[in-house]
Order: sequence, then C-alpha cells, then structure tokens
Amino acid sequence: MKFKKGELFNGPGGFAWGAKQVKVIHPVTNEEFSIEHTWSNDYCESACDTYTYNICPDRPETVHRGDVRNLNINTLENIDGFIYGFPCNDFSQVGEKKGFDGTFGPLYSYGIQVMNHHNPLWFIAENVGGLQSANEGKAFIKILTDMSEAGNFGGYRLTPHLYNFADYGVPQSRQRILIVGIRRDLNMEFKVPAPTHGPGREFSYKTSFEALMNDPIFKDTPNHDMPVHNARVIQFLKHIPEGQNAWYEGIPEEMRLKVKGAKMSQIYRRLDRSTPSYTVTGSGGGGTSMYHWEEPRALTNRERARLQTFPDNFLFKGTKEKVRQQVGMAVPPEGAKMVLEAIMRTFAGIEYDSVAPKWNIDDMLRKSQLEELVLI
Repeated sequence: MKFKKGELFNGPGGFAWGAKQVKVIHPVTNEEFSIEHTWSNDYCESACDTYTYNICPDRPETVHRGDVRNLNINTLENIDGFIYGFPCNDFSQVGEKKGFDGTFGPLYSYGIQVMNHHNPLWFIAENVGGLQSANEGKAFIKILTDMSEAGNFGGYRLTPHLYNFADYGVPQSRQRILIVGIRRDLNMEFKVPAPTHGPGREFSYKTSFEALMNDPIFKDTPNHDMPVHNARVIQFLKHIPEGQNAWYEGIPEEMRLKVKGAKMSQIYRRLDRSTPSYTVTGSGGGGTSMYHWEEPRALTNRERARLQTFPDNFLFKGTKEKVRQQVGMAVPPEGAKMVLEAIMRTFAGIEYDSVAPKWNIDDMLRKSQLEELVLI
C-alpha cells in the first residue's frame, strides 16, 4: 500500500525526506508499505523552495505557499496520512512560553481541520517538550482531546511520547513530543519503537565526531560556507575547551562576558566530539551558532545539517540565516524515518520492539474529564 501524505508547516522537508526513505515489505505477502508526497503547506518561501527542490521538483504546484489561515483545506487532494509539526514558538522552553495565548499556539487547530475533512488513516503531530507544560498543562490536554475526537470515524487512538532522537541514532540530543494517531475504526495501536542507541543497547550513541568527520565534508559542498569571526571572538573561543561554554572558569577575567542574571549554557558552547551534539536550534543571538570542538569557529550550516541527519545532497535554499532557521527547525530525517517505519509496520501487522509511551492517553483524558465535572 502506498499512503498519500499531506503536510502542514512542512519546513525544509525533514519529515518528507524521512518518508521518502521508508519501505516496509510484508514477509509473507511481499506487499510493500510506503509513503508518497501529495501536498504540503508552509508560509516561509525559502523553506518551500528547499522542500520543492528536494521532495517534489516535478510537482511544485503541490507545495502551497502562504499562511495556513488562508489555505482552503477543503480543496486539497484526499490523503491517507497526515503530518504536521505545528509552530513551537509559543511552547518552547526558550522565550516567553505564551502557549495558547501567543500568536502561534492556536495554529495546531488547522491540523484538526484537515483531520475533520480528510479523515486520514494516521497522523503525526510534532512539537517541543515545552508543550506538556504550556498554560499549566492545559494546552497539552486540550490538543490531545481535540486530536482524539477529530474526524468522522470515531476519532483517533493516540500514542503521545517524548522522544530523544539520540536514542535512535541521530548524533544530537534532541527531545521532541510526537503524537501518533490511528483512526479508531481500524482497530490498530501504534507502539513507541524501542530505543536502539545508548548504554546497554544494541548500538552506542552516534557522536558529533562520527557525524562530521567519518565522512569529511568537501569544501565545495553546498551550504558549507565557513563563518567569519572577528579577532576577539576567535581569541575568546581559543580559551574554551571542548564541551565547555562562555562561562568556563579558565577564561581570562578581561575577556569574560559581562552578563547579569541567567547564563544560557549554549553561549559559545563547543561540541564534545565523544558524545551526540547538543540541540541544533534555528535562531538566537550572538554566541548561539554551535561551535566546533577544536577549531575556533562556529559550525557551518552543512555541519549543522549533518547533525540533523540531512545528507549532503539535500540542498537548502535561501540566505545563510534562512538556511540556519530551516536546519534548526526541522525534524531529523532519520528520526522521522524511525517513526514512519513503525507506522508502516503497524499497518502491515509486523511486530517490532517497543516501550511504553511517556503518557497514558486514556488516563490523561479521563483525569481531564473528571476535573471538568468537578468545576461544573
């Protein structure tokens, strides 16, 4: 079966690239389970250019550019699967944490509209870990409730879980909430794939050194322009050891940053080559670009893309800053592939190793309903 996929907030195509790599073959019937692009939407022109170039160069009209609030969902082609990483700005642990009170928080509801109209067989919703605590936890419950009740076939059976993609072979510690839903009328349950990497598991964590140096990046590789720093920044970085940051006590007093209040650990933080990198981000001021463990410089966008598991032939479009945003906001393709393969195995009826989800959805929704009754 080939599942027709739609996406909202498609970004540069991390999920879509992962989906292109998925192919599950039933061991008895030889039936193939895979995913094909049908349509997508994003408001960022550069991200849409990147997505079109890498995912659907022969069908550029299927990438709908513009604000999702102006998208006519009812006219989109029917789909079997749906993916949306709704904007995380208002749920992130970094920033004002406005949740539903922000501009971006309510945009998840457009995914609900897609499910209500198109009734996909399955969906994935992705967001940052801060979603669980936004609006004192009420936003998470509201979102889960709306998702579980969406569509016209009895709703969706949800499996929400907090994944660290490093546990699945991504050379980066990156925690994200993924909510997988399968239509209730199908009588299937998605199970969280068991981690494969880390202490006591089949494989060791993939390190930043492995990601960047096992297959060195050629100088003329796209998106690999070396950053230019002033002399002060270069000297400052020379005093920071591998794995340390701007607050390292060995930095000469006259060179230390004069910062009051909270000190972010990511400022001028060098990678530790023996571990997965810290989280690749898409924005931030001075000193937040991620820094090489040895050379006195920030990482290039291609190096950051490597940490996100994008292959070198995946070309990002736009200015260096736009590319930085795209790389940092994307879902790692290898992480996406892991979850999508598990969904395909679920539909194929193929067992796989699994672990309990972080949240028991039935208990969460039941507790929420009881709290509402008490308030009434």
